[in-house]
Amino acid sequence: MADQPRTDDAQAPPARVLATATALDLIAELTARHGPVLFHQSGGCCDGSSPMCYPQGEFIIGERDVLLGRIGDAPVYIGADQFETWRHTQLVIDVVPGRGGMFSLDNGTERRFLTRSRAFSGEELCGIDPAPRATAAP
Repeated sequence: MADQPRTDDAQAPPARVLATATALDLIAELTARHGPVLFHQSGGCCDGSSPMCYPQGEFIIGERDVLLGRIGDAPVYIGADQFETWRHTQLVIDVVPGRGGMFSLDNGTERRFLTRSRAFSGEELCGIDPAPRATAAP
């Protein structure tokens, strides 16, 4: 069973993205090895729908990418089209045994990032930014 996502403030609007303690540990490990990292929620194709982890500055954030939030010190982005599909859900980044995406930094650690999700309640949806956008790289 996955560990529970970490939240900072129960009174604040719900975060669009959270991470489990296990994911935060792997992020810290990868950051120590590679420097600051960022995530981009993959939209499919070769690596399915895995969250991809890259060194900051080595992945170009497009003007249509959406900044969902930060997990640890890592920003998490998603493509605008995929955001439209998932806008009603909270993404929870977790870690499971296995191989990471071909170009993702978790590849070779025998652990991989995995996105879990849950639908926001109607009340939660009223408290969050309806359409965040990324305008610049981290």
